[in-house]
Amino acid sequence: MSDSEPTVLTLAADAIEMITNLAGQEPGEEEYGLYIEVTGIRAGQFTYDLSFVPVADVADSQVIERHDTLAVIVRAEDIEKLEGASLSLSDEGLAMNNPNTPATPTIAAPQGDLTGPLADQIQTVLEQQVNPAIASHGGGAELVSVDGTIAYLKLMGGCQGCGMAQVTLRQGIERILMEAIPDLSGVIDVTDHASGSDPYYQAAKK
Repeated sequence: MSDSEPTVLTLAADAIEMITNLAGQEPGEEEYGLYIEVTGIRAGQFTYDLSFVPVADVADSQVIERHDTLAVIVRAEDIEKLEGASLSLSDEGLAMNNPNTPATPTIAAPQGDLTGPLADQIQTVLEQQVNPAIASHGGGAELVSVDGTIAYLKLMGGCQGCGMAQVTLRQGIERILMEAIPDLSGVIDVTDHASGSDPYYQAAKK
């Protein structure tokens, strides 16, 4: 356990006051601190659990920050996820504003095939319809693999990491391919968007 000056979180004054008052209602005479734990991911954002724990029970793997008289406790493994976050008081209660987001999951194309009638059809549609349509944005789409009736594509150029890439895939590439090729049942993007400015993972199936 380490007891440090505030370095990870910022707490608004009214939030500190409310939390301190609530901590004072805990049983016994011992000091209670606010324990903040990153518990998972929902809708591309971290989820949290907030509770009061006795400061004397804080483990060696946890860090204490002092915000006025309030002790805030976080796990060492959560520091990177919480660094720069702020806790404020809103009309709905405590609100966490965290500039950090979970790492984008990646997916690799399975060992499929680039030959056969379905692959040939996909290549033709990409060359004749899809790529000319997105070329004006400096982008392109390449067939990486065909596994059964699912196409795995890689977006290139201006589409890689683009904030509109999800819209491009769903409303443009996916729609064009599936309308043109009835036997195609799914389109999955396996682009490494992490090297772009707004990475995402998008999978679409019928």
